[in-house]
Amino acid sequence: MTIPFEPELFGITLNTHLILEYLAFFIAFRYYVVLRRKSNDHISSGNRLSIILGAALGALIGSRVVGFLENPLIDVSQTNIIQLLNTKTIMGGLFGGLLGVELAKTMIGEKTSSGDLFVFPIILGIFIGRIGCFLSGINEFTYGNVTSSIFGMDLGDGLSRHPTSLYELVFLVFLFIALQQLKTKKTLKNGTLFKLFMLTYFGFRFCIEFLKPNVFYIFGLSTIQYLCVICWLYYSKTIAQLFSRLKSR
Repeated sequence: MTIPFEPELFGITLNTHLILEYLAFFIAFRYYVVLRRKSNDHISSGNRLSIILGAALGALIGSRVVGFLENPLIDVSQTNIIQLLNTKTIMGGLFGGLLGVELAKTMIGEKTSSGDLFVFPIILGIFIGRIGCFLSGINEFTYGNVTSSIFGMDLGDGLSRHPTSLYELVFLVFLFIALQQLKTKKTLKNGTLFKLFMLTYFGFRFCIEFLKPNVFYIFGLSTIQYLCVICWLYYSKTIAQLFSRLKSR
């Protein structure tokens, strides 16, 4: 198999990344439905629907805004504008979805934490999507810098690059297992699981951005890395509580 992987079906070249992206949304949502049926969800169906809609709208806006901010100095042209409208990032989607949920909960007066049920479906969805990113090679801006490391791979341009999508796939497997173990063995306060997911995933993405050929930096950090810092600040109270518990042991 060569990368980018672009199979043909009935003479039509298939967009592997797009197919897996839609598949990720479908499977992740079905997984969420199964988990909700098995759980003792204290949020009513009507409020849960409002929360999902808030998450979807926030994710749609956030993914596009952050996608644009990754390269805000691009020349303005009809072609580039169309490209920018199609540019999106899961990081903006996650944080935008978080803000959308909080806004929706404020509007409907829901006080119960709602994120825990989304954690494992989100991880699964990201995992499937990252397979599409890897198979797309240099056609998707998720590849890494040129490297002489033994992990380097030819992603379609004849150069040995960090396969950052593969790194993330491995990380997501360990994150899924670790959070499952934590959920099983510990009694967590409602909402803690989602906060731990966000802090851990955004921490990973902050680090792996150093392996990517970003084109726009402010004081040596990319847009995604600044979003990671904003996420940490948003959950600064949770971070302080975690450190407090570690010190007390």
